[in-house]
Amino acid sequence: MTAYEAAILDVDGTIVRGEELVPDVTDGLHALDDAGCSRLLFSNNPTRGSDHYGGKLEPHGIRVDPGTVLTSATVAAEYLATTHPDERVYLVGIDRLETILEEAAVELTDDPDAAEVVLGSFDKGFSFGTLWEALRALEGDVPFYGTDPDATIPIEDGAIPGSGAILAAMEAVAGREPDAILGKPSAIAADAAMNRLEADPERTLVVGDRLDTDIALGNRAGMTSAVVLTGVTDRAAIDESPVEPDHVLESLAEVEQLL
Repeated sequence: MTAYEAAILDVDGTIVRGEELVPDVTDGLHALDDAGCSRLLFSNNPTRGSDHYGGKLEPHGIRVDPGTVLTSATVAAEYLATTHPDERVYLVGIDRLETILEEAAVELTDDPDAAEVVLGSFDKGFSFGTLWEALRALEGDVPFYGTDPDATIPIEDGAIPGSGAILAAMEAVAGREPDAILGKPSAIAADAAMNRLEADPERTLVVGDRLDTDIALGNRAGMTSAVVLTGVTDRAAIDESPVEPDHVLESLAEVEQLL
């Protein structure tokens, strides 16, 4: 028996690094299953839908039901479809996010002057021209959202700019912050996760490698939080951060000691 009904697990930096599994991570996943914890994977990756991680993890022997996966892209799509139906969304983002939004019946426009909602996200093609059009789209009091706050994305040999960097540029020219970030650590993201799990936040464990997203999400929602040291966070960062995890694990493989 365990005190936890459910677990929310980050993916990149927690279960995988690049295309490789974190060493012994399946031990942690099996421990959660053996304890009877419902499991939800939640990635702040704004370029992937829920079916991506099943294909990524199944070759490693980890079966994933797409219904137990959230990404900042799917949360954004669901939120915009529900709260801004029939409103034209101007997207700063890549084609894969555009497809996810369209599949959720979100109406998109590539005309910044026709924008009724603006969504900023990761965009490899971001340029002066993109920023200029974003400035036009953000004129007036049009609702302004971001998929996620991650300023950088870890890759095999370092890091690349992420959604947070794009949003910072959009904020600078528009003179205002987004009305909401839709992915972790927002209340919108927490609600989306708990709706999937149908669990009590006080009996939910959230595990991830980012203090400002994974751990902040858990702390904000009243969950128990555990940071792993297999991604972007090390012990020095924990000591310096205002965001405090309830537990520190070398990796998800150690989660059994919390169950």
